[in-house]
Amino acid sequence: MKLLEYEAKLLFADEGIKVPTGILVSKHEEILLPMDAIKGKVVVKAQVDVGGRGKAGGVLMADHDTVIATARQLFNTTIKGIPVQRILIEERLDIQHEYYVSITIDRARKQPVILFAETGGVDIEETAHEKKGAVRSVSFCPLLPDVPGFLLRELCGDAPSEIQKTVNRLYHVFCHKDALLAEINPLVTTPTGVYAADAKLIIDDNSLARQGIAVNRDLTGREREAEKHGFSFVELDGTIGVIGNGAGLTMATLDLIEYYGGRVADFLDVGGGADCERVMHAVRLVASVPSVKVIVVNLLGGITRCDEVARGIIASGVSVPVIVRIAGTNAEEGRKLLSLKGYEMLDTMDLVVKRAVEVVK
Repeated sequence: MKLLEYEAKLLFADEGIKVPTGILVSKHEEILLPMDAIKGKVVVKAQVDVGGRGKAGGVLMADHDTVIATARQLFNTTIKGIPVQRILIEERLDIQHEYYVSITIDRARKQPVILFAETGGVDIEETAHEKKGAVRSVSFCPLLPDVPGFLLRELCGDAPSEIQKTVNRLYHVFCHKDALLAEINPLVTTPTGVYAADAKLIIDDNSLARQGIAVNRDLTGREREAEKHGFSFVELDGTIGVIGNGAGLTMATLDLIEYYGGRVADFLDVGGGADCERVMHAVRLVASVPSVKVIVVNLLGGITRCDEVARGIIASGVSVPVIVRIAGTNAEEGRKLLSLKGYEMLDTMDLVVKRAVEVVK
């Protein structure tokens, strides 16, 4: 789950990372701003979960006299289609230099990896692409409580020693909060020290309960419904709905649809042993995706009974065409049930995917 900037900064501050002094304001509360707390120049920042917020007009400059008007302007703006409900008003730092640091997981090595650049800011992606070696990286054993000093020196180069301490503190946040990504861009030096001018933190969904987070805000309404039924479900932007059992089979179905020129609307794995009711909920959920024009059901019956799958498809009663490939336990009975109701069935995954792409086109 992605945290908003102000939420990440609170957690950074708890680990000793300096953050600018700021005020969080909700929509329509700008007239209640504690103006005595705003003495100099400030930055007014939309708290929205999008990348490239600054270039999209979500970060504005103001001072004591203009901050209310600027806040109202930002509240009347949408950033990449997302309305602004909260803003963070922060002191404007006297920046001497900008750096970039992020920590994520190197899945190939199964270790945390730290990325560091001596030039941070909004153009870090272009810098990394255009200048070979501009972004340095190190990875190390995740059992270590701190980043080894020799790695920090190798990573940070000639940057001030306080930068190394901040990187180590960011690693503490990364570990303590079960993060998949912890990022500061830019990490800045000022006459009064090193500050996280921005903050990004993504927490592993599997650790939300341990972190005391009751609701995953990143889930769509359909993803919440899927979670209630125990489905693995991801909503995408195509036109062909997919239901499978087992992540491998479901992913193979998605790949085959893309191979034949189709676009996938979702990933839904009903899991093993799915009964009639479970399949019914799965079909209705996928059919509720507005862009879906056809649904591919591709299930192999091992512990899953194909006759139960057939009954679930029939019970769903959806108007969207459903094309079925079932094989395995009680497959013949399942096919008979579906045939009586006029459902289209094909013998292989390849054939069912080709047919679905034809229906859409």
